[in-house]
Formats: sequence, structure tokens, C-alpha cells
Amino acid sequence: MGHWFSRNIVEPGKLPMLLALASFVLTFLVTRTVTRLIRAGKGPFRNVSSGGLHIHHVVPGVVLTVLGGFGAVASGRHGAGAAAFAVVFGVGAGLVLDEFALILHLDDVYWSEEGRQSVEVVVLTAALMLLALSGFSPLGVDDMTSGERADRTTFILTLLLNFLFALVTLVKGKLRMALIGVFVPFVALVGAVRLARPGSWWARRLYRRRPRARARSRLRAYRHDKRWTRLRRRFQDLIGGFQERVPGRGSTPS
Repeated sequence: MGHWFSRNIVEPGKLPMLLALASFVLTFLVTRTVTRLIRAGKGPFRNVSSGGLHIHHVVPGVVLTVLGGFGAVASGRHGAGAAAFAVVFGVGAGLVLDEFALILHLDDVYWSEEGRQSVEVVVLTAALMLLALSGFSPLGVDDMTSGERADRTTFILTLLLNFLFALVTLVKGKLRMALIGVFVPFVALVGAVRLARPGSWWARRLYRRRPRARARSRLRAYRHDKRWTRLRRRFQDLIGGFQERVPGRGSTPS
């Protein structure tokens, strides 16, 4: 195990990324636990305020992200400095993305329905980092042989084709598939050839005079959402605690 770790993580310079991912996920989980305790009025934790102003944890998160990011750039991929700054960056990113919905809406929507976007972004970010850590390169470059990489024409055409698949998937309204497809081109290919989601740019422009395509798109989206939305919301509730009761406020998140 030690030999595998050294060969596949330490030597290629992936240790900072592993530490950043671990600290990112751990910070998010700890932060969610603390905020849920504060919301329920349990434990010694309280909101941080200064002069009547509530200090959201995105504020120290931004500071730590900036420090960790600049430090990581300056220290390279090896050594104790790179590892330390990677941890700082991961902690900061965890604090920032835990309040992604607040930044997006410029409003305190942490416990509201819009606050679920923070959990989605954190899960998606962790998945993309895990793909990169596992050796997946953007746009499928890792699948090419050394000879194909040396052939500039093949290399550029492969990049353009994979980028096109990801772009088509995006304009078809499938953001998650598009982002994952950047690392796994097969996912982007599947998203590109399947029907667009209703309301997407692709559906509005290209299905306008195709009523059968619009109907199939709505039916497929309905079946997909019926199958996966409930499961996704349960997962978000488990991590984010949106379903938990607050003393004196009933069961509705505030």
C-alpha cells in the first residue's frame, strides 16, 4: 500500500490535490454539522457577529482560499509547503462553496430551497476533483497514445471534438453531464446525442417547429426527474439538514 501511494500519489505530485480534496470535503461536513447544531440551538456553537453584523463563514473562506491558492502556486507540487497550502486552500474552498447559494443569490438562503444549490456544487466539485486525482485529464487527453499526442492534427481535432460534445451537452441543459464530460468524453457524447431538456437553449431554438421532439423531451425530462429528484433531495437533506425541525419554527427551513 505504501509503495502504491508513493508511486501513484507522491511521485506524480498529486499529494497536494489529495490533501486539498480531503480538507475540502472534511471542512464542508464539519461546517454543515456545526451550522445544524447552531440552528437547532444545541452545543456550544453560536453565530459569529461583530457590531450586530453576522459574519458568514464565506468571509474567512475567501481569505483562506486566496492564501492557499497563491501559496500553492508559489510552492509547486512537492514539499511540505505545497501540502500545507493545499490544506489551507481546501479548507477555504469548503467554507466558500458551502455558502455558494448565498453568493449566487446575494441573499441569506442557506436553509431555503435555493440553499440546496450549495450542496449540489460541493458534491459536483468533489466529483471533478476526484476524477482529476484518479488520472482523468480534461477532454480525454489521457486516452490518447504518445504517437497521437505527437501528431498535432490528431491532438487538436480530438480536443475540438470532445469540447464540442461538452458544449452541445451544456446547451441542451445538462450541466452536470457537461462538466463531467469534460473529463470523461463518453459522458459528454451521451449527453450530446440525447434529447435536450425542456427550456434549454437547444430546445427553444431547434424544437420550436418539432412538436413531437418537444413532447418527447418533456416526457423524458419528467421521467428522469421523477426517478432521480426525490433521491437527490434525500441525499441533500441527509448532508445539508434542510428537512430538520427548528424549535418554534415548525418543519419549514428558514
